[in-house]
Amino acid sequence: MSTPTTTVGAGLAGRTVLVTGAAGGIGGAIVRRLVAAGADVVAAGRDEAGLAAIVAETGARPLAFDVEHEESVRGALEGLDLYGVVNCAGFGGEIATPMDTDIDVFDRVVRINARGALLVLKYASRSMVRLGRGGAVVNVSSQASLVALPGHISYGSSKAALDNITRVGALELGGHGIRVNGVNPTVVMTPMSAWYWGREDVETPFLEAMPLHRWATEDEIAAPVVFLLSDDASMITGVSLAVDGGYSCR
Repeated sequence: MSTPTTTVGAGLAGRTVLVTGAAGGIGGAIVRRLVAAGADVVAAGRDEAGLAAIVAETGARPLAFDVEHEESVRGALEGLDLYGVVNCAGFGGEIATPMDTDIDVFDRVVRINARGALLVLKYASRSMVRLGRGGAVVNVSSQASLVALPGHISYGSSKAALDNITRVGALELGGHGIRVNGVNPTVVMTPMSAWYWGREDVETPFLEAMPLHRWATEDEIAAPVVFLLSDDASMITGVSLAVDGGYSCR
């Protein structure tokens, strides 16, 4: 019988983990927790200037590439030895109905949130298979993929596609000892999200419908991401874990 461990991020010490969207709030929180667990973190974003703050704070290694362009992803990831990946790069797009959505915006949301994550998985998994040591991938999805939210036709669709990438990735890569999971967060109230979610006509009914009746924090999203990367989750793959205060169980 194995000996239980209570170490946060068990088994991550010395392992190299790539985090995309590392300059953002959730991405930054994930980087901090991984560094605290002893991981060798590669903090990725579109440019190194945007990564400067989290790199200076944590000592993570910066890596600049654009998930919208395959050549950029390939050039950054080919030859990079990895144990783990967190796909956290994302784009919210617009608040629109199917009747008035801007298809150009829809295309870009899907291009970043789904296609971009697939490109990272495509090239990162080649490294993981080549090394033959297994590994773990966590895709940061959204509650908008699990339930219908008004105005979220683009964002919800992109994240539903990402959930399927998670499931198929788990199926295809499991034979190489690589686990692929997702987390589906509710809203983290930041200045960027407050313009919509902070409106009384939106916030009040939404929180009333949520069993926990409050917004999530960045650390509350980062914690399960690190758990899913760790050896404590060694038998978990293909899961889309709702981190949404119970909203999707309604």
